[in-house]
Amino acid sequence: MSRQFILRSGTLHAEITERGAALRLLRHGGRDLVTSWPADGPMPYYSGSLLAPWPNRVGGASYSFGGETHRLPVNEEDRGHALHGLVADAVWEAVEDDRDPGDPGDSVRLAHTVGPVPGYPFTLSLQVLHSLTPDGLTTTLTAENTGDTAAPYGCGPHPWLLAGGDVREYELHLPAERVLLVDDLLLPRSLEDVSGTPYDFTSPRPVGGTAVDHAFTGLRPGADGLVRVRVSGPDGGVEMRWQAAELPWVQVCTGSALDHAGLAVEPMTCPPDAFNSGTDLIVLQPGEKAEASWTISPLGG
Repeated sequence: MSRQFILRSGTLHAEITERGAALRLLRHGGRDLVTSWPADGPMPYYSGSLLAPWPNRVGGASYSFGGETHRLPVNEEDRGHALHGLVADAVWEAVEDDRDPGDPGDSVRLAHTVGPVPGYPFTLSLQVLHSLTPDGLTTTLTAENTGDTAAPYGCGPHPWLLAGGDVREYELHLPAERVLLVDDLLLPRSLEDVSGTPYDFTSPRPVGGTAVDHAFTGLRPGADGLVRVRVSGPDGGVEMRWQAAELPWVQVCTGSALDHAGLAVEPMTCPPDAFNSGTDLIVLQPGEKAEASWTISPLGG
């Protein structure tokens, strides 16, 4: 079984696993804020995982970079894509944690090196810091290009936020002005204003029967400069917040066809298939770093 890192602060309790450095559990009192999974069980639908060196999918598991075509392993077999990066199943190493296994603390830092591997002949040093305070769990992911050539990069998390058993009963506030419409293979087709579409949640409203599995941008920050996506339901509310400059996109998925609990909210540095489109793709030169942070907090009691 993968090693688990228990974090506690006030009424919040989080558990991080060395498998993918994933958020396996986040609880406020007796209420789960994200979909969890057994410590020795499968990770359903990337619940709580980190997505790097790309979030979402690379269409056809193929892309060109630096004048060369690269072919990635296909792990979304029904569509033929490379999905959600290379680190979700990797074993990460704790580099800042002097506790005995199982003892609670309030933070843990883990590290993992990506590549070079087939389809991604680059080397990135990744570090993630999970830090719990009474205000929520903040995760900071840092990537450094430790290779000798430029490397394409993108990232994001994949929590499923919980506010009850039925996502149709959730009220969603998603301050995003544009939605990326997709084709039958879930690859980008056109970027549209959300106004007049089923995907306009700029004012809080129930999810109802709307099936969402789309990326959004044109994110509106609040007065504090943070984008705040809020979900509320029969069991309470949960908020996810981040800086739009670091994560200008967010994928939202109702899981309507998956029979999976919760609402996926995935802030991203770039949209789906950015390795091919180049949209908001980060190119890390040797020695350069990129960093992104996000926080998950309870709302209400």
